[in-house]
Amino acid sequence: MKVIYVMFDSLNRHMLPPYGGSIVAPNFERLARQSVTFDTSYVCSMPCMPARRDLHTGRPNFLHRGWGPLEPCDDSMPRILKEAGVYTHLISDHGHYWEEGGTNYHTKYNTWECIRGQEGDPWIPQVRSPDPIEAHALRNCSMKLPADDNSQMVRQDAINRQVMPDPHLQPMSQVFTQAREFLDRNRDEDNWFLQIETFDPHEPFFSHRRYKDLYREHYGKYKGRDIDWPPYRRVEESPEEVEHMRYQYAALVSMCDEKLGDVLDYMDAHQMWDDTMLIVGTDHGFLLGEHDCWAKCWMPFYEEVARTPFFVWDPRCRKRGERRQSLVQPAIDIAPTVLNFFDLCPTPRMSGHNLAATIATDKPVRETAVFGMFGAHVNITDGRHVYMRGNPPDAENAPLNAYTLMPAHMRAAFSTEVFQQPFEPVSFGFTQGCHLMKLPSGGGMPGNERISRTFGTLLFDLEADPQQQSPLTDEAVENRLLAELDRHLHALDAPAEQWERLGMSR
Repeated sequence: MKVIYVMFDSLNRHMLPPYGGSIVAPNFERLARQSVTFDTSYVCSMPCMPARRDLHTGRPNFLHRGWGPLEPCDDSMPRILKEAGVYTHLISDHGHYWEEGGTNYHTKYNTWECIRGQEGDPWIPQVRSPDPIEAHALRNCSMKLPADDNSQMVRQDAINRQVMPDPHLQPMSQVFTQAREFLDRNRDEDNWFLQIETFDPHEPFFSHRRYKDLYREHYGKYKGRDIDWPPYRRVEESPEEVEHMRYQYAALVSMCDEKLGDVLDYMDAHQMWDDTMLIVGTDHGFLLGEHDCWAKCWMPFYEEVARTPFFVWDPRCRKRGERRQSLVQPAIDIAPTVLNFFDLCPTPRMSGHNLAATIATDKPVRETAVFGMFGAHVNITDGRHVYMRGNPPDAENAPLNAYTLMPAHMRAAFSTEVFQQPFEPVSFGFTQGCHLMKLPSGGGMPGNERISRTFGTLLFDLEADPQQQSPLTDEAVENRLLAELDRHLHALDAPAEQWERLGMSR
């Protein structure tokens, strides 16, 4: 038995044809005909590396720590497979794997392949910055560019793009080329797990003319700035520029669709559907002007970010062209599902669910699901309502501690000041007897701790208000979801201060 897991980053559910979108993506439509399409799929821990820690461990991690490496006490689905004799291979151009905050994920696989060049990856060395590069960077970026890490990243991205004059030289293309090489070498072997992971369609939305030509009507009439890199803030651009950014995203998704088609073609050509599970999904979505917002993480996790596309072909039940309404969370459900596929058991610390019966018959595995980001809202949904629990009005977002033995942020270790004060060792039920460092705050992305205080607690009825334009006041629904949230916090052995910072009774 074999598993191919195709993971895109920042792939918007609502823009794909199987979910009613109008992007040119015939292979996603083809995938929906060949597999089961999930309609109620939600994120868990956000954003990139927290989602990948969930994928390995099969449990949410955002209540205890923010962005960072796997902990020594963490379970790892790829490592469990490897130790059980199932060969695991990762191919990725997701640059966060090679930074301090993601440094030990890829080492859990038997083998791995790193593709360089995405989003300002410090790759092509060029000391001098010629005017064309600066002009290119500023033209394509809608961010303000002070002399900080953002400006350096934009400059480096412009340099990297110079060595990608053709689509086959882009990192995503190389990821799927490497995937084909793995399949050519190993398709007739048994017991392997292949993770094909591309950073696209994450920003910047860089694609070549052949994909933009799919949207000739827009590109033929647009006369504004050729921006393709949205900022993390409220929309300040004109309606025409917002529309253009959406087409830039659409063109990149159409490139993703083409590469997905390569995988489907390969499985067709080599009769792989009989013994190979195919999983296709993403870590989260992305706001492209909806709610007057760009991007993610600085605002509440609206449906455009939190509700994700998810497709599975399981050769055991062979269900295709069907839809599932059960509430699932791929980030934590994939680990137990893949382990089950290879006749292995999830560990007692995994809170995700094996989806085999859900794929086959739409059997529910949960009534509610929690999701969020360290230091921000703690969210819960039952599939109809979404409750975003923030800080009480005018309250500080405190106390908040990070629990870790791997103290790293996205691109750097925790500051030395954090360790110049005594810290308390703390153990949780999922830490296998290990004691973690309890470090004051300091575990999230910049601005995390302002989100729930700024936006407050919100409740939405997705049936009556699918666009989440009008927060709901319904004490009965809020109390029901609040009780469910309390149950989840206890079951996940959340730190006591999570109740306190959210103004909840424990």
